[in-house]
Amino acid sequence: MRPGSLLVASTDLLDATFRRTVVYMIEHNDGGSLGVVLNRPSDTPVHNVLPGWAPLAARPATLHIGGPVKNDAALCLATLRTGADTTGVRGLRRVHGRVVMVDLDSDPDEIAPLVSGLRIFAGYSGWTLGQLDGELQRDDWIVISALAEDVVSPPMTDMWAAVLRRQPLPLALLATHPIDVQRN
Repeated sequence: MRPGSLLVASTDLLDATFRRTVVYMIEHNDGGSLGVVLNRPSDTPVHNVLPGWAPLAARPATLHIGGPVKNDAALCLATLRTGADTTGVRGLRRVHGRVVMVDLDSDPDEIAPLVSGLRIFAGYSGWTLGQLDGELQRDDWIVISALAEDVVSPPMTDMWAAVLRRQPLPLALLATHPIDVQRN
């Protein structure tokens, strides 16, 4: 597992917190693992909480629920513009490829020319050392490579299915798995 991977909830993961979620992994190291749920928008507009960042927020410009940990804290991911030079720019930390973490105490005007969009998450998903490895061994998650655009992708009815659909067969077939098997 590496930063920039997606954890896609398996069809057997029925826990309400993570059912049919897509988690973007930010860190996975000896201290544990950290990621954010990409497909849980809230009803809270970014401009209500962080008005200076609202013009840069990808649509829908709402806070997203990043996970069950520290929902009162905000974490921000952005996609860099192709060719953007971040050398010497404070407030950006590269995660993987064109995806960066943004320090929300930074000046949005300094960050704006470098990013093509950003997403702000209330809370995050965290695992202690070995916890995520245990969940992976139980096949709770499917690990796939993320695209930079996944972080700021426009709203879709079912990101979980869309991410699975772009995988090779037979994995792509999971995208057709019904939400409620008993109603199938």
